[in-house]
Amino acid sequence: MYSVGRLVQLTLVKKIYEWSKSTSGLKFIPKWNWLAVFTMGNSSGHNNTMSIPPGKGPHQVGCTDLMVGHTVHGTFLRLYYPCQASEHPQLPDWVPCREYFNGLADFMKMNRALSERIFNYLFGNCKTPAAWNASFKQDGKYPVIIFSHGLGAFRTLYSAICVELASRGFIVASVEHRDESSSATFYFREDTEPGIKKHPSCDIAKPVSDNLEEVWMYYRPLKSGENEFPLRNKQVKQRADECIRALDILFDINSGKSVENVLQCDFDLSTMENSMDLCRIAIMGHSFGGATVIECLCKDVKFKCGVALDTWMFPLDEEIFPGVKQPIFFINSEKFQWIGNIIRMKKLDSAIFPRKMITIKGTVHQSFPDFTFLTGNWIGRLMKLKGDIDPHIALDLSNKATLAFLQRHLNMDRDFNQWDPLIDGKDDNLIPGTNITIPQSSI
Repeated sequence: MYSVGRLVQLTLVKKIYEWSKSTSGLKFIPKWNWLAVFTMGNSSGHNNTMSIPPGKGPHQVGCTDLMVGHTVHGTFLRLYYPCQASEHPQLPDWVPCREYFNGLADFMKMNRALSERIFNYLFGNCKTPAAWNASFKQDGKYPVIIFSHGLGAFRTLYSAICVELASRGFIVASVEHRDESSSATFYFREDTEPGIKKHPSCDIAKPVSDNLEEVWMYYRPLKSGENEFPLRNKQVKQRADECIRALDILFDINSGKSVENVLQCDFDLSTMENSMDLCRIAIMGHSFGGATVIECLCKDVKFKCGVALDTWMFPLDEEIFPGVKQPIFFINSEKFQWIGNIIRMKKLDSAIFPRKMITIKGTVHQSFPDFTFLTGNWIGRLMKLKGDIDPHIALDLSNKATLAFLQRHLNMDRDFNQWDPLIDGKDDNLIPGTNITIPQSSI
């Protein structure tokens, strides 16, 4: 099951990498320009015509990074929130620094130098559609969502979803997991040579103390002959603990406690005091993050409901299923799911606790992360970053169904119930339940 949760498939980029090393590829192009070849099927490149869609809600969206505790046992997250309007907001880089490109290369088992150039050319100019460190908009109490990324991802790769939810009046904390399932992440350690000036990799992630040294942690692949379940089960438990710690930090911020950000930051966390509706908290995630949703619901009743996007059920111990008593909404892609995975989802069915499932037609597993908006049609499809459906339509359906589900189960007084039919799969681009045929003997 190693490849199930992969963020980017080993397809075109790897083929180009292998081709660029071969003499047969070189002789057809005497003046070899792999960037030109790669971007023939991708209209983004330097002209940057492709971008992550901004939020559609009434609020402008800001974002900031928050690291509490500088060690590997601390908490690291990207915070999205409704912000005050500004004419020329600073938009942060979608991928914060080159180490994340290196992590993606390692995850895909590719040469770092070449893949970094490819990734940087395609995505280096991409921006997250949220104002960096923008002033918080105080407007009553906002419900809270904790978001958990998939295998090989990191905190910024689901910004289209997080920005949309924030634009609708949520505070969203996208956790960067340190269970060695992220393609890359970092923390700090005490500097053993304080006299030597260290330059952090990310300009937006400089530590407040000169005595802290950056340490990078990359994705940990399976060892030869290793049983995968113990590793993934251990990781999903750690992931849930990290989400719960992130929520605890938001509780502290909301109560007015002083929360120290390890990172240099112009955002004033104290402006968020008493701004969160902590009776209305949801957990959300994609793939491995979907499994994290279920683990969190079992571990902490402060999560009132969960939205699980194209969940990879493998990491979960089924013994926890009876302990999940909150509503769950499974939103699946058409091309990723299989019988065994759906059967495990169905084991969470309950006559008492709401369980909903829909499938979005024409989607693939990577229709949920931001990559789907940043590649051209044929490259996107070859890399399985795009399905047959327009990615804007697909994510719009997912987001609207999510908002309707959250209003229903967080008891919110909003207008999201206009999309209630989507929860039941009532749309030409939706399938109620699943497209997977489950043998009667398996039910």
